[in-house]
Amino acid sequence: MKKMLTLLLTLAMALSLAACGGDQPADNAGTSAPADTSAPADTSAPADTGDAPAFTTVEEGKLHMSTNAAFPPYEMTTDAGGFEGIDVEVAGAIAEKLGLELVVDDMGFDAALTAVQTGQSDIAMAGITVNEERQQVMDFSDSYATGVQVVIVKEDSPIATVDDLANAQMIGCQKATTGYIYCSDTPENGGYGEDHVTAFDTGALAVMALVNGQVDAVVIDNEPAKSFVAENDGLKILDTEFAVEDYAIGFAKGNTALLDAVNAAMAELKADGTFQSIVDKYITAE
Repeated sequence: MKKMLTLLLTLAMALSLAACGGDQPADNAGTSAPADTSAPADTSAPADTGDAPAFTTVEEGKLHMSTNAAFPPYEMTTDAGGFEGIDVEVAGAIAEKLGLELVVDDMGFDAALTAVQTGQSDIAMAGITVNEERQQVMDFSDSYATGVQVVIVKEDSPIATVDDLANAQMIGCQKATTGYIYCSDTPENGGYGEDHVTAFDTGALAVMALVNGQVDAVVIDNEPAKSFVAENDGLKILDTEFAVEDYAIGFAKGNTALLDAVNAAMAELKADGTFQSIVDKYITAE
């Protein structure tokens, strides 16, 4: 009888342990991994994990680009209310390479820079120049374009060269741009002083101020300058350049995973000719 009781107790314990192993909750699955390594379903897990992107975005499946869509031919609005331009199409091609959908968030230029710094957007593209001041608060991609700052004046203006800007009573620039930063700096640092510079929300407003006689000159990127001069009679661009700069994509400080992915996508777009075809669409060879 004693032997029979012992046998029954041993059998009961074995059945109990088997039941616990089969009904183990998912959150304890790690403890049972050795017993399940032969199961076919688990062998595919590492491959599935490896397919996940190494970076994250503000909104899953989308790439948010903050910009100021008043900077032709880099970014501008269409008659239908959409967006177009070099930066817009390049960003769209990058998003496609990364398996994402591009979302364009249009705002003021300084707000576009702040948006990426504070994590409200993934990238900032708005003809952004890389300089030491911005590198302190943002990270940048490889350069994708060279920007030339030029001076717009009226055709009968006494300002004939960049050196003549020192005699201007008032210079117009777009707010927060490098043109404004350069011009508003002190004369000791090569600028003209804040008292001789007016900041406008857009380059177009600065040009209208020039047309209306509120400013004597406008310092702005060469490509938008060409568009503004073509649209407004009586204006011209000085032959001498004001400054030469590199344009790049802005990222939140430390967002290296997304930055590396964008740089890799950009390199592919340059190698296969996609990038140049976008540029050629908006900037014709002279």
